Amino acid sequence: MKKIVLSLFVLAGAVTSMVSCSDETLDPVASVKNNIVVTEPNGGNFTLGATTAGDNAFTLKWTGADFGFNAAVTYKLQVIKASGSFSTPQELSLGSYNSNGSSSYEKAVTQRQLNVMLLGSGGSIGSTESYKLRVVGVPSTQLATSTNGVMSVSNEVAFSGNPYDTFDEFDRIYVPGGYQSASGYGNDWSPDNANVARLYSAGNDGNYEGFVWMNVASPEFKFTPGPAWNGDKGDLSDPNTFTNLASPGNNIKPTDGAGTYFVTVNWAANTYTLAKRQVAIIGAATPNGWGTPTYMTFDTNPSSPYYQMYTIDLALAADEFLIRLKDDWSVKMGTLSGNVENTSVGGQYKIKLNGGNMKVPTAGNYKVVLDIRNSANYNIRLMPN
Repeated sequence: MKKIVLSLFVLAGAVTSMVSCSDETLDPVASVKNNIVVTEPNGGNFTLGATTAGDNAFTLKWTGADFGFNAAVTYKLQVIKASGSFSTPQELSLGSYNSNGSSSYEKAVTQRQLNVMLLGSGGSIGSTESYKLRVVGVPSTQLATSTNGVMSVSNEVAFSGNPYDTFDEFDRIYVPGGYQSASGYGNDWSPDNANVARLYSAGNDGNYEGFVWMNVASPEFKFTPGPAWNGDKGDLSDPNTFTNLASPGNNIKPTDGAGTYFVTVNWAANTYTLAKRQVAIIGAATPNGWGTPTYMTFDTNPSSPYYQMYTIDLALAADEFLIRLKDDWSVKMGTLSGNVENTSVGGQYKIKLNGGNMKVPTAGNYKVVLDIRNSANYNIRLMPN
């Protein structure tokens, strides 16, 4: 009986071995047969501008990757400063295509998309500098964590460009007032000061919103359409309505004292809203957990890289967190998708009002930087300390 059982085990093992070998011979073995070739652009200088942000900077053209078999290939455009390394490039997804090595593709790259990549590469606003680009492709089924994956890499193309300030893409109004000098926004009642608070219109449609830190017990302010007093607007009456505007109107006088205010304005309809907010980080990733918020500090130092942003240094666990703006949880900031997502480390991670939980990818000591100056680009950064 023992011999029969043993024979069955040996036979089963042999069959399994045969099936395994058979399956392996059916799988294509991926290798780079021919690398991608970027045919356009072949260099040049690209002049970028906020008013033409939606226009094309160039049309990227490249040949398909060849991995030795017909496969769907995912392509990315990579950009670095000429003095940088492609180990940490700025990337733009170009999509996935069925490729056999003889295909060619093209995709328009807008000035806005290129501008983001140049700034992310360390480009200086308004300065024409040298950069390099290339296209890379990987099999679409290849896992990002694969240790023996393949990648087709194109030739490098040198070019130059002059990135612009992304704030310049969006309409804005100014918020001069008697709170400015105490709050890091320049001289009081100075709409022409370079550091004056602004509210941006993410849709360039006359609807403005933003956060303003007012570090005085009795703040007062008005709105101006530009960096001057022409066309200024204030509240319809005194005492304030806190809803209706008139030109020139009366000084707006919040009654909740010093702190951060969330302000919205419909310029054409002459209406506005004003609400005090508390800017804090909260969650299982923080030392205080979900029960107690940790309040962030507004940076008023013009020489700081985080000027007019909210910061705090914290030891964070690899867990979830949110930015909470109201203690009753009715207003918070989180992921654009509304789902739990890992944030990026070191770079800007875009967020929105009432978004989903964010997650710290790796435990450590961080400077948490919340940039809510521009309503079109609310973002958070986890900077390793």
